[in-house]
Amino acid sequence: MGRMISQLVLPFHLLLMLGVSLASLNDHRYNIGDEVPLFVNKVGPLNNPSETYQYYDLPFCQPGELLLEKESLGEVLNGDRLTNTLYQLKFGVEKDGVVLCHKKLDQNDVSKFRAAIIKDYYYQMYFDDLPFWGFVGKIEDELWTLNGKGPKYFLFKHVQFDVLYNGNQVIEIHALSDPSNVVDITEDIDLNVTFTYNVRWNETSIPFKNRMARYSRASAKPVNHQVHWFSIINSIVISVLLMTFFAVSMMQRLKNDLRKWSSGDEEEDKEVGWKYLHGDVFRCPPNMPLLCAVIGAGTQLLTLFCCLFILAFLGVLYPYNRGTLLTSLVIIYTLTSAVAGYSSASFYSQFIETGWERSVTFSAVLFLGPFLLMQFFLNSVAVSFGATLAIPFGTILVIILVYTLIAIPLLALGGIIGYRRRSEFQAPSATKKCAREIPSLAWYRKTPGQMFLAGLLPFSAIVVELHQLYSTLWGYKISTLPGILFFMFIILILLTVTLSIGLTYIQLTVEDHEWWWRSIFRGGSTAVFMFAYSIYFYCKSNMSGVLQTTIFFVYNTCICYAFFLTLGTISLRASLMFTRHIYHAVKSE
Repeated sequence: MGRMISQLVLPFHLLLMLGVSLASLNDHRYNIGDEVPLFVNKVGPLNNPSETYQYYDLPFCQPGELLLEKESLGEVLNGDRLTNTLYQLKFGVEKDGVVLCHKKLDQNDVSKFRAAIIKDYYYQMYFDDLPFWGFVGKIEDELWTLNGKGPKYFLFKHVQFDVLYNGNQVIEIHALSDPSNVVDITEDIDLNVTFTYNVRWNETSIPFKNRMARYSRASAKPVNHQVHWFSIINSIVISVLLMTFFAVSMMQRLKNDLRKWSSGDEEEDKEVGWKYLHGDVFRCPPNMPLLCAVIGAGTQLLTLFCCLFILAFLGVLYPYNRGTLLTSLVIIYTLTSAVAGYSSASFYSQFIETGWERSVTFSAVLFLGPFLLMQFFLNSVAVSFGATLAIPFGTILVIILVYTLIAIPLLALGGIIGYRRRSEFQAPSATKKCAREIPSLAWYRKTPGQMFLAGLLPFSAIVVELHQLYSTLWGYKISTLPGILFFMFIILILLTVTLSIGLTYIQLTVEDHEWWWRSIFRGGSTAVFMFAYSIYFYCKSNMSGVLQTTIFFVYNTCICYAFFLTLGTISLRASLMFTRHIYHAVKSE
């Protein structure tokens, strides 16, 4: 119960003391002979980065009592399961041929190790909060027997830990397996294996503050980095030219329309089609509670993205800072519930005085409802496979309590504030009682055609950075350039706004006044292309298996859905500002 209460107050504690998660100089200083914390974490196939299992699911040498390290909410959600180990690494103390344990492997144990080697299993450990990896064994395909049997499978039974230090601080660690110190586990027979290890300490000049830099260097080659920058600059230039051309063309066209409207010439007046919609364009949209829920959820997610970028710029989010990203997501999403309630209620109350509670309720479940359903399905699959991604019941209960006791009250508070600070919707022109009939439209002017155009252009501008993001999420490439991600996010928003305004104007020129929902679908259509690209990315990768496939598509669906709501909200607000501006200009004329 005490642990549950401590996790319950964790969000507020982390908000006040978020910088504590960073590596502190004082927390990582040791004297010669001091025990340096070492934990084993998890194992998994190399090609399936999200499919991980507890370290001792394989029959490694175990201590007498397994002690799980106390973990934060984010670490549990990330699938980390830090456990004690028989390895003992003392600061500055070298060791040679230390026996870890004498292990008798029965046929079942041998079969487990062989299956892991076939799938190219790795293990992960943490030494002084530094992650490092090693492989379980190796396959030698060239060793074919005379009777035509398959390859040989060898289990590594010796590990050498190479540690770099600077003064009294650990800087780097590697786990190296001796390819000559192995045991043949090709046959299902009982084996007696002696596991051993060495420890080597070497001094380095690398400062403590730069000890995480090697993880970035290992995942980004200089040539690829140059190509990455070139592609980013190319996308930016194309986007700026496109937006400039579009803006100039739109301004010129609008000036001509307003001139024709103010001239009073009947022949020219007939060419200005959108001016006839002044009595219908600001009509209350259908399914108003749901539309306001989209605005509320989209604004909340946009705020969430902005907060994550701020944390990245402040250095709080960095590679292998265990669980910090997921912890931040839970905290920020919980606290920004007030943003969702306020945005939904304030927009709804501009049109209708009663019933704003429905829109606030819809905004609470519009994203979180599908997300939790997919997480429940994913968790069931993870539990059936025994993966570390399976969320324990206690953690689920903590999340429910946090959302119930914090998020829901903040959502209601935001809704009440939005309702009380409401203002009547100020339309530039009065709305007619009867809606104007919409003429028949060509196929490319309908919603699917406009969604294709509005989604393809922004997607083309961000596809290179999207590939980098997917490589980070579903591979071992680390993206440590939040500035580029933020810049491309801004480019994505600007392109969405530009295309939304342009396509709304085109829609109004053919006397189609039902632009509210269409602007949402146009803006969110980029997420459809993002999801299609995720399918292509999966097919080109080496990922396989039911568990990894489920994890990949569940999380990508949630990510793309979040972008759909965010970009759809941005598109709607941009279209609303544009229509208000042009009809206000017509009224002034």
